[in-house]
Amino acid sequence: MAYQQKTKETDRSVVEFIESVENPKKREDAYNLVNIFSEATGFEARMWGPSIIGFGSYHYKYESGHEGDAPLVGFSPRKAKISLYFAPGDPNREELLKNLGKHTTGKGCVYINKLADIEIDVLKKLITQCIQYLQEKYPGA
Repeated sequence: MAYQQKTKETDRSVVEFIESVENPKKREDAYNLVNIFSEATGFEARMWGPSIIGFGSYHYKYESGHEGDAPLVGFSPRKAKISLYFAPGDPNREELLKNLGKHTTGKGCVYINKLADIEIDVLKKLITQCIQYLQEKYPGA
């Protein structure tokens, strides 16, 4: 049975999705993040799956043979925290995260409570660094 990628780019409206976020402060942060990511990437915000706002895209292929498409960077204003999506494996990510501000990390995610907790200039550097890393790792991204 072929693997079916769960998170795909959709035609869903980014604005409609953000308007569905219950918490008014998180909704405001989401709009601000759209502006920050758009400015830093030069890409338009697009929905990926039901809840990820992604910017740009690339095609990946792992040694296992698994392949698919994913946003270069993105975020999701989840109930508990805001998830920021950056590529796992970037060796320069940890250095930048030291100066980001209040956050926690997962494999490919950085979790923040609110935009006011982090340094926006460092976030912009993380965004551009991640895109550069992915474009070097996956030429054509």
